[in-house]
Amino acid sequence: MRRTAILGVVLLGALSGCGSLPEKSPPAGVDALVVPTPSPDPADFVADPDGNDWFPLDGEPGEVDGIAAVAVATGSTTDWYAEDTSGNVWWLGRDGEWQAGVDGALAGLAMPAQPRVGDGWRRALADGVVDEVATVIALDDETGLLSVEVVSAIDPDLDRVEVYADGDGLVEP
Repeated sequence: MRRTAILGVVLLGALSGCGSLPEKSPPAGVDALVVPTPSPDPADFVADPDGNDWFPLDGEPGEVDGIAAVAVATGSTTDWYAEDTSGNVWWLGRDGEWQAGVDGALAGLAMPAQPRVGDGWRRALADGVVDEVATVIALDDETGLLSVEVVSAIDPDLDRVEVYADGDGLVEP
C-alpha cells in the first residue's frame, strides 16, 4: 500500500509538468535575419567591425548606400562588406559588377555571427549577375574550422566549399 502511494505521488509530480510548454528560445544563427535584405538600415551597422571571428573585415573603410563598409580585395576584384550590430557580416557588392540597392540588387549575408551546421542563407542577389546560396556543412570545435558550401544559381562552375578558421577567416576557397 505504501509503495502504491509513493508511486502515485511520483507519477503525479511527473505529470504535473506535462501540460506546460517550454519557453521559446531566442533566435540564433540566421533565424532572425531577413536575407537577402531589400533595404538595409545604416543604423544597424557598425563603423569599426570586429565582432565576427569567422569573417574578420580587414580592408579600406568606405560607404555603400549610406552603410559603413569595408572594401576587401579578393583577387582581381574588390568586394564590399559591412558588419551589423550583432556581428553578422553582409555582402554589399562587387566593384564594377553589382551594388546592393542599385538595379534591384540585394545585400546578402556573407557570414552569420554564430553559424550552425545546417544554417543556410543567400549570400547575394543581383539579377543575372550573382545569385549564391551558402550552407554550413561542418563546424569542428576542436580545430576551429567551419566548412560552408556555396552554390551559384547562375554559374555552376562557381560552386565550391569554403573553409574558414576561427579568428582568421577564409583559409580555403
